[in-house]
Amino acid sequence: MAALLACSLLAPAAAGQGAADHHEFEAALSAPFLGGKAGARPLHLRFRYPGAASKQRLRWQLDLLDQRGRSLRRWQGQAVLHGAELWLNPAWEAGRASNAAAARLPAGLYHLRLRAAPEPPVRAARGKAASQALQAWRAEQAIEQNWPIAIGQPPALRIAGGKALPLAGQAAAAAPAADSAGKPLAELPSAERPYTVYLGNLHSQTGHSDGGGELPGCHGAQEPQSAAAGPAQAFAYAREHGLDFLMTSEHNHMYDGSDGSDPNADAVRARRLYQSGLEQAAAFNAAHPGFLGIYGMEWGVISKGGHLNIFNSPELLGWERNGAGELMADTFTAKGDYASLYQLMRERGWIGQFNHPGDSQFRIGGQAFAFSSDGEQAMVLCEVMNSSAFSSRSDEQESHLSNYEERCRGLLEAGYHLAFSSNQDNHCANWGASYSNRTGVLLPAGDSLTLGNLVTALRQRRVFATMDKGSQLVFSANGHLMGERFDNSGPLQFQLSYASSSGRSPVRVEIFEGVPGQKASTRLLAQDQDAPTITPAPGQHFYYVRLTQDDGKQLWSAPLWVSQQAPP
Repeated sequence: MAALLACSLLAPAAAGQGAADHHEFEAALSAPFLGGKAGARPLHLRFRYPGAASKQRLRWQLDLLDQRGRSLRRWQGQAVLHGAELWLNPAWEAGRASNAAAARLPAGLYHLRLRAAPEPPVRAARGKAASQALQAWRAEQAIEQNWPIAIGQPPALRIAGGKALPLAGQAAAAAPAADSAGKPLAELPSAERPYTVYLGNLHSQTGHSDGGGELPGCHGAQEPQSAAAGPAQAFAYAREHGLDFLMTSEHNHMYDGSDGSDPNADAVRARRLYQSGLEQAAAFNAAHPGFLGIYGMEWGVISKGGHLNIFNSPELLGWERNGAGELMADTFTAKGDYASLYQLMRERGWIGQFNHPGDSQFRIGGQAFAFSSDGEQAMVLCEVMNSSAFSSRSDEQESHLSNYEERCRGLLEAGYHLAFSSNQDNHCANWGASYSNRTGVLLPAGDSLTLGNLVTALRQRRVFATMDKGSQLVFSANGHLMGERFDNSGPLQFQLSYASSSGRSPVRVEIFEGVPGQKASTRLLAQDQDAPTITPAPGQHFYYVRLTQDDGKQLWSAPLWVSQQAPP
């Protein structure tokens, strides 16, 4: 897999100013998972910054890491953006080895880590305070990506695997009343009950905001409400391309038809547009049983904020007003006020997803990734990996990919109970077709695919994220299915079930452990084992699995949260 590995974060165009959404700094690395002789492979760095001033400077560093995170080779430099985009092609052989042994790499799995950040376009005054401000700015804007590569051909792991769960269309119309031994399903441990896997995309836009750009000419976000394709067209496209569900998540601040504030906007029309999206989803679902169209909003802005999806709100939330002071929404929510938003979501029973999280986002009281007891109940997913929001491909071969695992870990460590999701954030008319990634949701066998049943499964975090729609990953411990929270005393035995319909094999299985409420606590617990047994220390823990296939594509299980009891 020649993956173009990317992430985007906002960097203000000038000191003290924000920038429009989708004017973010982007840094990307193209590197094949498998290389040539001695591991050599082409490396391509891509930097993009639509909102930057002329001759924007940036710094970058690329490290080849071993499995312990030690740098074995390093490439680094500075560059100047003379336009919106810049490509650099460092030679593999130019990487500076950390020692003589690192110059001759043994076969195995490694990671490439890219770090990049734009320089402040306006220099601050000299002095200690100015130096500290510059360091803080660089730290806030820095992008970090971490993806696996192989030196040599990695051997396939021998793991027990497991029987694949049936996909939509393969399951029986109704669940059996009991297992093969006659025991009622309700009495079985959750991990032993039958489920059906549904695969889809929980993040996309249409002509109701800045999506729906026609192919093949679409190369970015559209002017708000300029595209003809709306939710009904998106649902039809996704269904035709094999998805089981699609969410069209329209930017909540674009219902006035602008990316800012239109003083002449019609407030009634804005509210009616949101309701029409809900109606289109309901009508499409009624006409197409077995597919679920979801209409909702992507709330917030990237600059000094952060995007999140709300899956089940019948009301449009917003802060924009027209020149007459009329609210361009059904319900007022203050821009950037995440504490109040979480409270409203909890009170109304709405659930959400953290979208492409950035290091300085989702602030409460000035603290990024701050814990909120309301947010802990309302937020259920975190995007761990996305394909390019502006891809125009429809062959599932997009190479511009973004990884957010470290930031999702930060939210888990803050105390949020989140499953991982993998989406496409489509802004072009290729809903769910730009790449092979999917969010997998487990519904109890016999349950139909409805918004109510999907929301219940998301609340229970019965979810996995996959870069390969033909592969699935299920994780459990002591009979408890991924997503659960439970008390435990004594040993904890993990069970991993992996299946691939396309003949892929795992080459690395990693089980991670972290502590809710403890920053930077996540560590690698076990590697290349499918059924390890441990006895945790008394206290709170979370565990999740990351699996790497022989083509470099990865899968992530939802975590398990364990409250380990002290021995009597």
